Amino acid sequence: MTGRIEAVCVVHADVPFGRRAVVDSAIDKRPAVGPVDVGEHGLSGDYSRDTKFHGGGDQALYAYDESEAARWASELNRDVPAGWFGENLRTSGVLVTDAVIGSRWRVGTTLLEVTIPRRPCGTFARWVDEPRWVRRFTERGDVGAYLRVIETGVLTAGDAVVVEDVPAHGVTVRHLFEGTDVDGLTRLLESPNLATKVERDVRAALGVGSKS
Repeated sequence: MTGRIEAVCVVHADVPFGRRAVVDSAIDKRPAVGPVDVGEHGLSGDYSRDTKFHGGGDQALYAYDESEAARWASELNRDVPAGWFGENLRTSGVLVTDAVIGSRWRVGTTLLEVTIPRRPCGTFARWVDEPRWVRRFTERGDVGAYLRVIETGVLTAGDAVVVEDVPAHGVTVRHLFEGTDVDGLTRLLESPNLATKVERDVRAALGVGSKS
C-alpha cells in the first residue's frame, strides 16, 4: 500500500487555556514549508507542552487521514485544514486509524512505526469548541495514529507513504482504541518488540497488570 503526505505540520503558537488547563497547549499546528527534519522525538520545530500525556518516543508524530478529516468537515460544516486535529502528518491513501499496530511506513528518508491511538481530552475539546466533542470523537472512532521513529531523516509534503511491513497479529489502532477484541489484544501483547506505550495500553484494555 502506498499513500501520500498531504501536509507536514508543526507548532504555530502556544494556545493559552488559562485556569482551565494545567499548561498551555501546543495543539495549534500549521503546515510547514519545505523539508522537515525528523528526530527520535518528532519533527524539528514541533513540541508538546503537556509532556505527561503527549510526546515522547512512542508518540513522536501524530497522523490523521484526509478522508476521515473530510467526514468531520461535512458533519461540522466547517473547514478542518491540515493541523486542525493537532496532527503532524495529514495523509491520504493509506490506512491510519485502521493501520495494524507495528506497521512500518517509509516516508522520505525516515522509517516510522504505528503505535497507539489518540485519546481525546479536554484540551482537544477546548481547541475544537464543538458541543460534546470528546464523546462524538470517541463514538466516531476515527482517532488517527501515533508513530514512533525507527530511522530519523527528512520528510516533506508530497512524499509517498510506503507501507513496508504489516505484522501478522492484525490488531489495528482502532481495535486498541475500542478495546473489545480480547483475543486480538492478547495476541498483540505476545508480540515481540512492542513499543512501551502499546504494551501499556494493551494491558490496560485487558485489565492485566504491568510486568513485574
